[in-house]
Amino acid sequence: MTKRHGYAVLSALIALVAAVSAAIYLTVAADDGTPRGALTDGRPHHGSSVAPASTGTWVGAWSASPVGGEPGTETGGLAGRSVRNIVHTSTGGTSARITLSNLYGHEPLTITHASLALSAGDGTAAADPDSMRRLTFDGATSVVIPAGEQIVSDAVRLTVPHDSDVLVTTYSPTPSGPVTYHPHARQISYVADGDATEDATGTPYTQQTPHWRYLTALDVLSNEADGTVVVFGDSITDGVTSTIGANHRWPDILAGRLRTALAGGRQVPRYSVVNEGISGNQVLADGLGRPAENQSGLGRFARDALTHPNVKAVVIDLGVNDILRNPRLADPDKIVTGLRTLVREAHARGLKVVGATLMPYQGHRGWTPAREAVRQQVNTEIRAGGVYDAVIDFDKALRDPYDPRRLRPDYDSGDHLHPSDLGFARMAGVFDLNTLKGAGQTEL
Repeated sequence: MTKRHGYAVLSALIALVAAVSAAIYLTVAADDGTPRGALTDGRPHHGSSVAPASTGTWVGAWSASPVGGEPGTETGGLAGRSVRNIVHTSTGGTSARITLSNLYGHEPLTITHASLALSAGDGTAAADPDSMRRLTFDGATSVVIPAGEQIVSDAVRLTVPHDSDVLVTTYSPTPSGPVTYHPHARQISYVADGDATEDATGTPYTQQTPHWRYLTALDVLSNEADGTVVVFGDSITDGVTSTIGANHRWPDILAGRLRTALAGGRQVPRYSVVNEGISGNQVLADGLGRPAENQSGLGRFARDALTHPNVKAVVIDLGVNDILRNPRLADPDKIVTGLRTLVREAHARGLKVVGATLMPYQGHRGWTPAREAVRQQVNTEIRAGGVYDAVIDFDKALRDPYDPRRLRPDYDSGDHLHPSDLGFARMAGVFDLNTLKGAGQTEL
């Protein structure tokens, strides 16, 4: 073979390798995330929908704090049943992953099947069948979560729109309790007998529940958001009196305001919003049990506020339960000191902290003139600027102008403590989006 012929053959081989490589690249790049078959050991084939297919930033799209162990599940848990949680996204993305918690379990929790899908949009347990994705954990379809711990799934490729409902379903075949849950979801979720994890019709899901179970976070790989805002609070943040299924909690509306402002060309941060409110939560005091149910703000802040992906800012609306639930008269200095401790923890991570004044509640059964004086003292400290980087004055925005110790009647849900849907809208409406810009102060 002549030298010239040898060069020609070598050039042809190089061209062939380049063509094959290009074809492989284009095939992978064009993958739309449709699930492929799994190997017999439960691990997906290479090139499946597990790895993210596009660039972006991981942010929180939804969250709920673990609150305690669900009564009635202490022994059997939810063995032999599929739990389909319905959650609502604050931002969109091209891939998604979830966090499951066994914080309050007394034994390991075995999940043998889990899925994620977009809702069919009819308010039932039905899913968009084309969006159904089987979830894996470190490549396997089964996972065991030790008591007191949590697990993050592998990412799956799926276009998740903002302001949409997502169905996250888990199946556990064996008894394991208590079930870690969030009781005041203000959203109906579903349960089915047997393994109906990838059922898209919703027909087997004949049982309804007002709780979120096991699921504590949904993250997305987003091109819409560059960071996460965590709203940290009590039942007012939890939205306990908002309309069920309407997503009228004030953090939901805040997320919508951010999206609308960006779409209108305003120079506001590109942030998602997640809700870490717990009804009855206090800055200082834990609930009962080990681990403590309804753990104090001080105790849960690192877990619930600081561990979300790309957290940029924390909004704190906490303190009224320290006044209401204290059997003696609460010490305003201790409440303010506790709030400052939370701010220091956030500042150690370089985070901006926006804080809210405590809203009025005269007419509620727990109100007394002495407790009102404590609320006023805490608010005076907050307004003075020595607690937070920036202040949102919810007290001023929602109080009755004719009796500032009360909520304005149309902002009152009727219990004189929690806002109505209109009140929640007012809270989000008066929130200055520009306060979310920048990092936290070094020292207050």
